[in-house]
Amino acid sequence: VQLVESGGGLVQPGGSLRLSCTASGFTLGQYAIGWFRQGSGEEREGVSCISSDNASTFYTHSVKGRFTISRDNAKNTVYLQMNSLKPEDTAVYYCTTDQDYYYCSGTGLSVPSDDFGIWGQGTQVTVSS
Repeated sequence: VQLVESGGGLVQPGGSLRLSCTASGFTLGQYAIGWFRQGSGEEREGVSCISSDNASTFYTHSVKGRFTISRDNAKNTVYLQMNSLKPEDTAVYYCTTDQDYYYCSGTGLSVPSDDFGIWGQGTQVTVSS
């Protein structure tokens, strides 16, 4: 049971990247999925999430209008499309869920539990000219 992120890289300010979060060992479509990021020397920050039924999505204020979360259940994958990237978006991005219950609504997302949470290994996003 694991999550694997991909799609990170080096991009110039104003550019775009699409991150992927692919599940193995479980059906990702049954769970809400969250994206977090952590910059160097910074605390982990919740960026976005999508509910299991796709009815709710959340974006932290700094990425609203620039990032879009979506899922493709046939590919067992959740995506984070990131446009108009800024240097302050530089961070390692992680996807996560909780196999017990993971909260995602239009107003926020939870941190997975220690017992049932699943985190990917992270993918580095660097925005620099």
